[in-house]
Amino acid sequence: MVTDESLKSLVEAAFRDRELLRSPAHEAAVLRTIECLDQGLLRVAERDDSAQTGGDAPHRWLTHAWVKEAILLYFSLRGMSVMEAGPLEFHDKIPLKRGLDKAGVRVVPPGAVRYGAFLEQGAIVMPGYVNIGAWVGSGSMVDTWATVGSCAQIGRGVHLAGGVGIGGVLEPPGARPVIIEDGVFVGSRVIVVEGVVVEEEAVLGAGVVLTASTAILDVTGPEVVEHRGRVPARSVVIPGTRPKRFPAGEFSIPCALIIGKRSEATDRKVSLNAALRDFAVPV
Repeated sequence: MVTDESLKSLVEAAFRDRELLRSPAHEAAVLRTIECLDQGLLRVAERDDSAQTGGDAPHRWLTHAWVKEAILLYFSLRGMSVMEAGPLEFHDKIPLKRGLDKAGVRVVPPGAVRYGAFLEQGAIVMPGYVNIGAWVGSGSMVDTWATVGSCAQIGRGVHLAGGVGIGGVLEPPGARPVIIEDGVFVGSRVIVVEGVVVEEEAVLGAGVVLTASTAILDVTGPEVVEHRGRVPARSVVIPGTRPKRFPAGEFSIPCALIIGKRSEATDRKVSLNAALRDFAVPV
């Protein structure tokens, strides 16, 4: 079987020069990379705790740019086609994921998972959507009308509640995708985009919006501590606003407020319930 390094070199060369896609070897490397993504043999991003460097940056995740390059090249190789799923008809370049029963995952109609996304055994997709390059861990639920964008990495035991929008980050290839680590609870209508990392067992209350530039303010101590691009582990987060002066006057702009921590002394289920009760976080 072709090794990862040989796949990488062929994909990177084809991304630099699209004419190389005419070569059977380069085309096969792209197709094999997407197949490996679909089977969970490759991931767009992986946690690397050896990369700890200190500071506030979400540095624990390594993005494999060449895998994202393969996804972009795959779009170039695919033509539009009609696909049918029972009474439903689709017209697209990327087929739907197959073999869900063998994989031990549950997808409720009309939920859709694109080929090239991977769901671990025990994952559940209600009538939601999982895009190519995404990874969803075991025991996680993508609830009704929740979407998991391209290349997003969703950990194990995560609940994405109704209407959650996890953004896709496909370009530029080197950009980190959205990362939702193990045990996170994401409340209804939350939006997480632009490579934000939500660390283990955090709770995002309904309506929180997190972008790379969103101020995430820890207000639990005597002074505000500001984070950007990262929600620290076990944080309980709600929507907030803060004043900002513009030429036309002072206005309130959105931010996110860390109002507490889930207890380390309790398991995830008990801790989640306690967080919602103690801090009155709507979900």
